[in-house]
Amino acid sequence: MEHDAVVVGGGPAGLCFAVLLAQAGLDVRVLEARTERTRHSRAIGIHPPGLRVLDRAGVAGALFEQGVRIREGVARSRASGRTREVARLCFDPPVLAVPQWAVEDALEARLAELAPGALRQGVRAVRAERKEDGAVVRCEGGARIGGRWLVAADGARSALRASLGVPVYGTSLKDAYLMGDFTDATEDGPRAVLHLEPGGIVESFPLPAGVRRWVLHLDAPAVDPSARDLARIVEERTGSRLDPATCTMLSAFTVTERLAARMRLGRVLLAGDAAHEVSPIGGQGMTLGWLDAEAFAPLVAAEVRVGSGGRPGSTWPELWGAAERERLGAARLAARQARLNMALGRGLPAGLMAARNAAFSALYRVPWLGERTAARFTMQS
Repeated sequence: MEHDAVVVGGGPAGLCFAVLLAQAGLDVRVLEARTERTRHSRAIGIHPPGLRVLDRAGVAGALFEQGVRIREGVARSRASGRTREVARLCFDPPVLAVPQWAVEDALEARLAELAPGALRQGVRAVRAERKEDGAVVRCEGGARIGGRWLVAADGARSALRASLGVPVYGTSLKDAYLMGDFTDATEDGPRAVLHLEPGGIVESFPLPAGVRRWVLHLDAPAVDPSARDLARIVEERTGSRLDPATCTMLSAFTVTERLAARMRLGRVLLAGDAAHEVSPIGGQGMTLGWLDAEAFAPLVAAEVRVGSGGRPGSTWPELWGAAERERLGAARLAARQARLNMALGRGLPAGLMAARNAAFSALYRVPWLGERTAARFTMQS
């Protein structure tokens, strides 16, 4: 085998996994199909558990300098006829808002420090073959790259997972969303704001450089949407005015959940969206991938250092089993939380919405309930 570990996928999960393995002294190779990274913001929320892993990877400090620290979330509604505050939550530690490309840049730079030349871009992996002493990745063009361990972090439609025949349990949900980044003309600063409206939820989150992300729930998937469409709906529901000319990213999406039946087959690991795809509502996907890396990278490094007589996972079978169960359980919990978030964001008749919001307002006056909810939203419980 040419390398101690081959990581397929140079996104947030794959790069973080590679950095942790390189820090442990392993010879790592990362294969990434793209030749250039998109500069669209995409995923933006880093929850405290994710920041813990990024700190271990040596990049949290740089990201804190670039990002916005969200310490407070506010829920508002106009369902009763005028804008009222429904609830307020405090996040301690904060959630960090930073574009995904900035996270990838930081991890890529860190990997280049630890293992120059480890990242190979423009290499598309098409299948994986398990071997007794590791695994081989077959790539477009005929290249074959082998490693004692293989990490498949190649996304929700993972070609490697499919080639290995790992069953995936998934479902498509009825929820549809429209999302865009605009110059922030609100007075909300670093707050996250949820507008609980009869037409459906409108969420807004701060981003660096005076930008704010807006996400709104739709009754049906948007067809050929525009920034003007998003701005119109936001104003109708919340009264906030957006300038369509300042839109830097626009995305319409529906929601699919996928969970692999297992995350380890011998010396092959599934990580990130290749193992578990959850709704982006709640922003848990990136952090789940980093927690996969935190759980499995030390075990891979230890197996490489001590060897296991060709029997992968035989050195500490209880630890491997516990890690896999914990990660799959965490993915199920994240999926349940995301489904709850989506259910709360669906539209209701104005009277029912006002009554529900009044009940929420009363409940969240109880301090411990607010603390527990904040912990759940930030993946700390």
